[in-house]
This record gives sequence, C-alpha cells and structure tokens, in this order.
Amino acid sequence: MEKQLKLLNKPAVKTIKEKENIFHSFIFTIYGDTYDCVDFYKQPAFDHPLLKNHNFHPQMKPILSRTKQNLVTSSTNQSSKLWLNGKGCPSGTVPIKRITKDDLIRQTHMPPPEDVTFDVQLVAVAIVRTENNPNNKFAGAQMAASIWNPLVKDQQHSACRLKIQKGSDTMQVGWRVDPTLYGENKTRLFIHFQGGNKHCFNTLCPGFVIVNTEIPVDMVYDQVSHRGDKTSMEDTMSIGRDLVNGNWWLFLEENHIQIGFWPQGIFTDLTSFATNVEWGGVVYSPPGVPEPPMGSSFFPVEETSYDAYCRGLAVLNDNGETIDVDKTTTHVDNPNLYKVVDLPHAIPGKFQHFVLYGGPGENA
Repeated sequence: MEKQLKLLNKPAVKTIKEKENIFHSFIFTIYGDTYDCVDFYKQPAFDHPLLKNHNFHPQMKPILSRTKQNLVTSSTNQSSKLWLNGKGCPSGTVPIKRITKDDLIRQTHMPPPEDVTFDVQLVAVAIVRTENNPNNKFAGAQMAASIWNPLVKDQQHSACRLKIQKGSDTMQVGWRVDPTLYGENKTRLFIHFQGGNKHCFNTLCPGFVIVNTEIPVDMVYDQVSHRGDKTSMEDTMSIGRDLVNGNWWLFLEENHIQIGFWPQGIFTDLTSFATNVEWGGVVYSPPGVPEPPMGSSFFPVEETSYDAYCRGLAVLNDNGETIDVDKTTTHVDNPNLYKVVDLPHAIPGKFQHFVLYGGPGENA
C-alpha cells in the first residue's frame, strides 16, 4: 500500500524578500556582504584555462525541450532579487561577492571533495538517488526544496542539495549553512562543481558563467522553515543540459529563471549525459567533532509542516524532456543520526515525488 503523505493545508512557496540594500557606483552591500557588478567578460569563470577563447555573451539563452510541470499548486512565487527597484546590476554586468582576506583564510579549511563512490565518505548523507546504471542518460534534474537553518558551528556544515554526476564529474545546487565557506550561520544558496582535478563552490574558482544580473549564486535566504508552520519556505532548483552545445544551465524558481551555466568544456565525463542523480541532505564534521543536525534537525514524521523535504523530483531524459523519476534507491550513512523517507507517489498526479530527510546528528 502506498503511503499517504500529510501535506500542509496550503503548500505555498512563500515569497522571500530581501532586506534593504545600498547601491552606489555598481557596488552594493546586503547582509554584510559586498557585491560588485562585474563586467560579464571579466567575471572569474573566464580565468579557467579552457575558457580563454570562449564565445559566450551576456544575452545567452539555453536551448531546451522542457515540458511544463505542476509541482503542487502554489499561491505565490518566490522572488529573491537584490534590488528594491527590481533592476539588478546594469546590463552587461553580473553580481560577484567580494572576497576578503578572512574569507581566504577560512576557506583553506574547506574539506576535500566527496568520494563519488561512497567508499570513503568524509560527509554523511541521507539521500534518494536514481538506480545505478551506466547506461542512464540524464540531461538534467530538478527539485523544490524546503529551506531550513540547522545549527552548525566551527568547521561543520549542513546542506540540502540536488547532485548530478557522471564518473568523477559532478554539479550541485542547494542551500547550505557553512561557517567555513561563508563566515556565518545564515542559510544560503550554493552551487558546486567538480570537473577533472578542479572543484569549488560558487564563484571561488573559474568555471561557472553567470548571466543573471539580479540573483547571486551565494544569496541569503532571509526566511526559513520552522517546524509546525502552516507554510514552508522553499525554492525550486533545476539543472538542464543545452541540447545544442552541451552546456549545463542552472535555473531557480518555478518559472525557471536562468542564473548561468557550467560550460561543457570544463568537464571530462559530463561532456555528455549524466548517469546519476541524488536528492537530499548532507552534513560534515571534522574528525573527532560530533555530527551536526540535518534538515529540520529531527527525524522525519512524514508531515511536510515538520519535515525537511525535496519534492517534485524529476529528471530530463536524453531528449531534454522532463519525466517523472520513480525508480530510486535510498542511502543513509548513519541511520542512528539521520533518516530519509522516499515517497515516489506521495499524492496523485505527475511530478509528486517527495523525499523527507533529516535528523538530530550528535547534537546534545
């Protein structure tokens, strides 16, 4: 018998509004961060040795074959803009967070990349993933994830992510609480890629090309979910492969706002289709340090007003068409600390695959 998930009465995506910011000479400050409106052609991505002779431009748009999805009706759309006037950085520029000396010192303590085979895990995960099949051909994937703020400290981090992989190459998007990466405990958007012997977050190293003038890849979610609330805060995140040139595009929100792309040329294995996709939670603690909480910081009780979740799970096939994914498996590194519940058909209709995840970790 299929499980019936107890949903919120009104599973709305509540609008996330940014606090007042200051704009002066193409520099602005928000939440204590300083952003520069950098000329499109001078952004960090183009320092990558394989992108020296690129032909990219600020008005680039992907060519995709995307079918419309119904991710459970929502009364409002999230709209995280950097400017009160809604205009963002001037045309031809993109928002880049200014890196301080303290940022550079902290980030020397970032953990190495995850082991993609699960053989040697430096992190703990509670995830749902597609069936392991080397013949899989995925041109992308999506999720709508509830946003939380689990308590972490020092070099711990806790996150929710969509991860796309082939071989040793990976792309990720999600939310993250990470004092080492960000210098504080706010919940932020993050992206990450690993291609060949390079890996990094956001725009800390060359690779990801930003085209959006309003939404930075490390923005703060100033409103988060709380257990028992009638409305969960969430964001829709997806990655899709351009049908013509193979670039991997990042989209946010239900109307698929284009943020930017990972060029095909920076990868070794993801120059073609992906073979694996994951959704769910991930945490990290240095050796000898207790594991932090994940998601809502509680084990799932199968009620979306209390649980951290990813919903609307779907993949893109090799024609770029969005299809349901129901043949999935679960993986939890430490079931005593974290759990995951996989509900491929939580409620009737297409694209209603729910994943509930979380746990207290070793938090006393």
